[in-house]
Amino acid sequence: MTEFLHQLVAGIATGGIYASLALALVMIYQTTHHVNFAQGEMATASTFGAWYLLSTGLSYWLVFALVLGASFIVGALVERVVMKRVSGRSDFAFVAVSVGLLIVFNSASSWIGGTEIRQFPSPFPSFLGGRLVSAHEVGSFLVTLIVLCALLGFLRFTPFGLAMRAAAQNPLSSRFVGIRVDWVLTIGWGLAAAIGAVAGMMIAPVVFLEPNMMGGVLLYAFAGALLGGIDNPWGAVVGGFVVGMFENIIGVYIAGPELKLTVALALIVAVVMVRPAGLFGRTLTARV
Repeated sequence: MTEFLHQLVAGIATGGIYASLALALVMIYQTTHHVNFAQGEMATASTFGAWYLLSTGLSYWLVFALVLGASFIVGALVERVVMKRVSGRSDFAFVAVSVGLLIVFNSASSWIGGTEIRQFPSPFPSFLGGRLVSAHEVGSFLVTLIVLCALLGFLRFTPFGLAMRAAAQNPLSSRFVGIRVDWVLTIGWGLAAAIGAVAGMMIAPVVFLEPNMMGGVLLYAFAGALLGGIDNPWGAVVGGFVVGMFENIIGVYIAGPELKLTVALALIVAVVMVRPAGLFGRTLTARV
């Protein structure tokens, strides 16, 4: 029973990381109706940047703040310089550019830190841990929970957050009431990149730092976003936590560690087949 509780609590901690990356995916999807396949690689590049700054002797939380700010700027620049040029074109153009960005950021990670596996430090003191969870699991859960609550509160209760939601739901009407939809989209990309950076820095001490570390994490986050609803930020957060617990329990007691990623892929397929809109998503119908 103690082992089961350990896996459940550890799954909740990991699920918080999946939830944050799922929320980043949803923020892009709401405004573009496309999935940003480079989201994981952008997070990896941010984490390598954090690793480099830490190697110079800077304190962890100073580096954390610097990387979040830099990631926001990079995400905003990616939208303004690259993605804006394919806006309104074919779906294939968006996917092709997104995959191209994946390769670019993956190469950037290799250029910063090389291709070997590296350890990434955890900033959390040992007294946070206990018999059921480690200090890093507790600390990463608290950090991601704070980030998620802050972002969801921003989207729900601030004027700019409401403008972002309006622009995502109806860009044309938003322009009529004076909302700068193009800049809203730019800031959305910046916020998504910053959230991804948090996820990368929180997961790196667990999976170790290497250029492809976020590949599996992105699949779990994508599964969480689909499970909760790819057009629903709250649903994506819930879905991320559910996938984290599901992955741990199934991976330990049923499928085995080597099939954990297969379980996530099977979950994606099942959700798409049974309920394409997700548990909390909207199914839109139109009269023809």
